[in-house]
Amino acid sequence: MSEAAASSPVAVIGSGSWGTALAIQFARAGHPVRLWGRDAQQQALLHAQRCNGRYLPDAAFPPLLEVPGSLHEALTGADYVLIAVPSHGFRSTLQAVAPHLGAQARIAWATKGFEIDSGLLPHQVARAVLGVVPRIAVLSGPTFAREVGAGLPTAITVASTEAAFAAEIARDLSSPNFRAYISSDIVGVEVGGAVKNVLAVGAGLSDGLGFGANARMALITRGLHELVRLGVAVGAQRETFMGLAGLGDLVLTCTDNQSRNRRFGLLLASGITPAQALHDIGQVVEGYQAAQALHGVLARVSVEMPICSAIYRVLYEQGDVTDVMRGLMSRPIKAEFD
Repeated sequence: MSEAAASSPVAVIGSGSWGTALAIQFARAGHPVRLWGRDAQQQALLHAQRCNGRYLPDAAFPPLLEVPGSLHEALTGADYVLIAVPSHGFRSTLQAVAPHLGAQARIAWATKGFEIDSGLLPHQVARAVLGVVPRIAVLSGPTFAREVGAGLPTAITVASTEAAFAAEIARDLSSPNFRAYISSDIVGVEVGGAVKNVLAVGAGLSDGLGFGANARMALITRGLHELVRLGVAVGAQRETFMGLAGLGDLVLTCTDNQSRNRRFGLLLASGITPAQALHDIGQVVEGYQAAQALHGVLARVSVEMPICSAIYRVLYEQGDVTDVMRGLMSRPIKAEFD
């Protein structure tokens, strides 16, 4: 890392579990970082305790991680900005950040999901709020914040149409236990991150109903087919979905109970309502809102996604869980790759 880069911190906006984990990783890899969240009381605790006691209590902050007292302080002189907030807060976060950005600003995000009201992907929301930004990038892949915070081996994808920007972020994050790969397919990486959360709810439903490992893998495999079909329809590269941000993230989220989306499906299968399940989990379940956003997207692009549509019926149309999931098995016989 050059001396110039070392003197210019990255600003991570969003001090939830994932933003905190990424900030820790930047600092662990030797790059100075500022972590900011909009909850002033939480910021004070982060500063005083030098850890995120709410989300990652066992991950102490490295010396290169600063906790500024204001958004202005976080952004002033930053090398680039990385936003790590849930999709429903992405637009408002961009609007808060925008007045602090210069003409040559560089901005990245680790936000996953379509915007609910508009159905826009994050890069489209960024363009709508910020206009033309010279360099943008998205981070995604099979990651759980707790494992990144603990320093366990992890790999992600950084996508940007500016190869040098993607490579810079990848270098700043990479360490012996953290590997970042680069891509130019922002659309594919974002679609993978948006749809996998919906499918993870379905995997939880299937397992919670006792349908078994065969059914789980059928759902994952056919779900991947649906993901690819949508991605290609909106301009993504097919090969992206065979990588970390596609297949990798999908399998991880569908098969491990660290996934809030999978746990949400498991709770629904036990017979409780979506509202009760959301309350029990106590954190944002991206797949719940993503199912609604995706339903609107499908109405516009005319892509058939029967698994995702079935999950929508369970979540928003009071469809009987068992009947809806079994209904997927009674669809007409067809060629596998039609």
